[in-house]
Amino acid sequence: MRTYDCAPTLNDTQVLEFCRNGFLMLEGIVPDEINRRTFAFLDAHPSGEPVEILKEDWFVNNVILHPEAAGAVRSLLGANFGLPVLMSNHRVQCPMPAQGWHRDGGSKYGPQQNYLQVFYYPQDCPVELGPTELVPGSHFLFSLSTYMGHYGHIRGGVKTTAPAGSIFISVYSVWHRRSASTAEGLRNMLKYSYWRTVPPQRDWVIDPDFDLATAEYGLAGPTFRQQFRDRYDAAEMYFWLCGRMSEFRLIGGQGWPHHADNFLDKPYGMPPEPLKGLA
Repeated sequence: MRTYDCAPTLNDTQVLEFCRNGFLMLEGIVPDEINRRTFAFLDAHPSGEPVEILKEDWFVNNVILHPEAAGAVRSLLGANFGLPVLMSNHRVQCPMPAQGWHRDGGSKYGPQQNYLQVFYYPQDCPVELGPTELVPGSHFLFSLSTYMGHYGHIRGGVKTTAPAGSIFISVYSVWHRRSASTAEGLRNMLKYSYWRTVPPQRDWVIDPDFDLATAEYGLAGPTFRQQFRDRYDAAEMYFWLCGRMSEFRLIGGQGWPHHADNFLDKPYGMPPEPLKGLA
């Protein structure tokens, strides 16, 4: 198995934001020359699984190991993370109706983050070309695929419209679908995974001003879930990534991780600070 290590690029707030939303966007980071070369390669290899591209050094160095993308993966999966061994291309001829909502096969639910699902657009993907649509916070929301496929528009869904060279990283179990397209043309979107090889610990970019009490654990939009459940799950995932699950506690009510901006003092139920060095 091939592994890679580099410097992490995400800080505490960004890691918690990923825990909360289930994805992060890196827009337009891959050079145009590499995007054009990728598009040409996919025309020559129109398979749904063009794994041959993982043998191309120009692609590996500029996409798989792109410093900003690899730095984010390193922040979330730790040192010496496993590199992709499978490549999928969601290649469609537009226009197309919207795909059914789904979570990919093999999804597991819980705070553990042992692999990440990554998407790369080698071309501009405006709303007319049917970008992938995601539901923030849905990586904690279990549903059978046979039920999910019947949903139409979901309030709060995010369409990943983005320029060529954009990469977005997600929790594997996040709800997603190809949105409806109206334009004529071919849309390519590559999808692949990275893997954890070491136990979790808080060794991303440490923010000395990050405060567990005042950090934002809740989603800004609708959650479709029991009140405060999104906060509990995001906090638990953050603690798992810190390697401090033994210190994670919830007392419920208005206790932590309820947002503390309007509290007289820190909320009740605060766990021991997991921020005094590494796990």
